[in-house]
Amino acid sequence: MTQKEIKQAVNDHPAHKVKLAITDIDGILRGKVVHKDKFMSVLDGGFGFCNVVFGWDAVDTAYDNAKYTGWHTGYPDADAQLDINTFRQIPWEENLPFFLGDFVNESGEGLAVCPRSLLKKVKQEALDAGYVPQFSQEFEWFNFAETPETLKEKSFTNIEPLTPGMFGYSLLRSSLNSPFFNDLFDLLLQFDVPLEGLHTETGPGVYEAAILYGDILEAADRAVLFKTGAKEIAYQHGIMATFMAKPNQQLPGCSGHIHQSLWDSHQQNNLFYDESAENAMSSVMQSYVAGQLHCLPHILPMYAPTINSYKRLVEGAWAPTTLTWGTDNRTTALRVLAGGKKSTRLETRVPGSDVNPYLALAAALASGLYGIKNKLKLDQPKTVGNGYEDDQYGVLPRNLWEASQAMKTSELAEELFGVDFVDHFVRTREWEWRQYAQTVTDWEVKRYFEVI
Repeated sequence: MTQKEIKQAVNDHPAHKVKLAITDIDGILRGKVVHKDKFMSVLDGGFGFCNVVFGWDAVDTAYDNAKYTGWHTGYPDADAQLDINTFRQIPWEENLPFFLGDFVNESGEGLAVCPRSLLKKVKQEALDAGYVPQFSQEFEWFNFAETPETLKEKSFTNIEPLTPGMFGYSLLRSSLNSPFFNDLFDLLLQFDVPLEGLHTETGPGVYEAAILYGDILEAADRAVLFKTGAKEIAYQHGIMATFMAKPNQQLPGCSGHIHQSLWDSHQQNNLFYDESAENAMSSVMQSYVAGQLHCLPHILPMYAPTINSYKRLVEGAWAPTTLTWGTDNRTTALRVLAGGKKSTRLETRVPGSDVNPYLALAAALASGLYGIKNKLKLDQPKTVGNGYEDDQYGVLPRNLWEASQAMKTSELAEELFGVDFVDHFVRTREWEWRQYAQTVTDWEVKRYFEVI
């Protein structure tokens, strides 16, 4: 649709309001509903949005270590701009018009701490180099027969899974909750978040969805809207969905795998594919993979941003722990899928479902481009067999503090994403670690209360 057609569609809509949203540093949608007249006035000129969304954490507690904003700045408005190309209608809210936006600085350039602006910047670097990045993300997540009220009453203990037992790829289990299952597929399609596939995963009440491939910015928009959309659709059915990386110690965690390839400027040729090369991997793809392996330890918090992320990155739980790559190997950090001209791609398996998609996709593309730009050779042999045992090329940082300190001192991270972004992002991760470190957990009380 053209801008004129979109304006007309909003103007003709029976509702007198429009929903607007941006994404904070944790990947959480923050937004508001505005009158049609207000929407029309800000569509071209932008609008102010309180910059506290980059000054507090996931539970709205103000950072005490942020430089970008805080009590010392008075939490002023930041300049935000709507992206008219993100126009959608929310089918579970009577087709209410919806738009995404991002933040800009005084010069009209992308704000350094804005995740969507960062991805747009990295995407432009790829386009300037002659590469069109095509991406998609897939998510696993747990569903519970609970509501926000029952969770609070139970203090988040003894929560009831949507379905019992372990039953991956089960047509039987999906039929048990077919109204919810079908609404996910059908309503998300109407919301312009098309799913390539949806199925049950191994674990009680666990689903997995793969989102259709596309332009990297559109892929990230779809991923962000998928997570919120799945939660809102779940609400309609009396269900709670969670995208925690590891909700249960006894079960595998939830992934947010990233699939990616680079195409030529006409989008006719997949530049990762070379029929004559070993594993059908072109030299471009080999350098891209080498770049991701090289950069991973420097930027891990962009793939694993929470305390809980690292509970998933453990041996034998379908998540990687080593700096490895392999062909169709689900125990390695990077899984090369060497198919045909259209399907050859890289799957980055490190991210969990708790990621901010804008940051995770930016990290994947930027590190791959780094490998191409610096002509890195994929000298590291592919892992055949158990990637958990192949630790000779390094292992991933073990927790958020360790990963954040590696990023904090990394000149490479600053080269990829800029000093201002790295400084702000690392400060938010250090804050997250401090909140966790000072909390007395149930595990500690049960372990030490009587015997120490």
